[in-house]
Amino acid sequence: MKTPLKLALLTFTLSGAILQAKADDTRQWLLDSIPSQWNYQSAYSQKLPTDDAWWKTFGDSTLDSLINMAEKENYNLSAALARIEMAKKTLDVAKSAYFPTVDLSAGWSKGQSSGASGPVVAKSSPYDYFSLGASMQWEIDLFGKITQNVKANKAAYNATRAEYDGVMVSLAANVAKAYINLRTYQNELRVANSHLEEQEKVLKIVEARFHAGLASMLEVSQSRTVVASTKASIPSLEAMIESTINSIGLLTAKYPEEISSWLSTPAPMPNVVYGANLGVPADLLRRRPDIIQAEYQLAQYAAQVGIAKKDFLPTLSLTGSIGTQAHDAKNLFGNHSMYWEVNPTLSWTLFDGLARNYKTAEAKAALEAAVDSYNYTVMNAVIEVSNATTTFKSTMKAIELTEDVIANSKESLDLAIDRYKKGLSPFNNVVDAQISYLTNQDSKITAQGKALTAVVNLYEALGGGWNN
Repeated sequence: MKTPLKLALLTFTLSGAILQAKADDTRQWLLDSIPSQWNYQSAYSQKLPTDDAWWKTFGDSTLDSLINMAEKENYNLSAALARIEMAKKTLDVAKSAYFPTVDLSAGWSKGQSSGASGPVVAKSSPYDYFSLGASMQWEIDLFGKITQNVKANKAAYNATRAEYDGVMVSLAANVAKAYINLRTYQNELRVANSHLEEQEKVLKIVEARFHAGLASMLEVSQSRTVVASTKASIPSLEAMIESTINSIGLLTAKYPEEISSWLSTPAPMPNVVYGANLGVPADLLRRRPDIIQAEYQLAQYAAQVGIAKKDFLPTLSLTGSIGTQAHDAKNLFGNHSMYWEVNPTLSWTLFDGLARNYKTAEAKAALEAAVDSYNYTVMNAVIEVSNATTTFKSTMKAIELTEDVIANSKESLDLAIDRYKKGLSPFNNVVDAQISYLTNQDSKITAQGKALTAVVNLYEALGGGWNN
């Protein structure tokens, strides 16, 4: 009996060693394609936006307050924080598999066993006893399956932390962009009202000339059309201002009425203080939260491939129980009341209808998808940085050129009005100059808003601020 038992145990051990070697080969193959860990230079380490505070470069205290408010109240951020806690608990559950499971039991049993259950009818046997015991189950991590599961869950936990950082970066950027839009619309409204006042003054001049017989009704109609056109643009600007305040309220978890009185007061646009040097190290892209998240997800799927392969290996478990039984409770701890049992078990699934093969193939497919997702994330990051940089440079150039256009438009309008008053020029020249002046001022404000938004997009694309 001893020889067959030894032979069986030897077979299990050798087979396990062979499969373990194959698992090691698998890990080595994975390491050839996937880094075992990602270490970045400390200069490029990720910071939360609250530690980075890149928006303070705009020098706008209202924007600072809004982002601080969003950090404390935003619902998406709170949900991301809750997902971190959930992933941490899942990791703790995976780590708990290293330890045995111990159960305690206590009870009282009373009954009677049948005496007629055997071939010979005997007297039934009553029983009545107290019991107290403990049982233990423990899967020994002989081939590292539990360790692989812990690695997978740890990677998932780190991915949720990166996701939280990503939500923070996106939240700060969205608040900043919404605030820039608000100030852009408010300044466009200010310009529209200012031009409306001047256009109404010109209308009074034209009407006075008409009553004096010096102007035609056509000129009066043209002037009224310019005034009406400017008035018509105001309601849409007011609606966009209100809508933008609502968006800011959603980002900061505030109802519009709570912040409307505060934000409805017009204010100058933030300063475009950045842009003298847009050169940034390419390695800064590595700290982007979505890239870090994709990397950890890659590590998670790689670990899951290892878990699937370890299902082919034997499982060593240890179960046992110990306790006492006695008719009288006072004898529970007597010399002859104790019982115990220990059962080491080595189990190995030899055939399961190829379920493990399919599971391994599924894990490999998920890993390949994660690799593609990572590559896409990196490429998207590069494109976002390029787009933001290009947009900023082009809008700054447009602002510079528009300054001269606005100055010339103002001069043309003044000359057209002066010549019209003297009867040296038709009123058409005044109308064209009024429309051109208003359009060019609007273009400058729009370009300023685009430049500010491009700076925010660049910060967001790089995961935060940086030092040149």
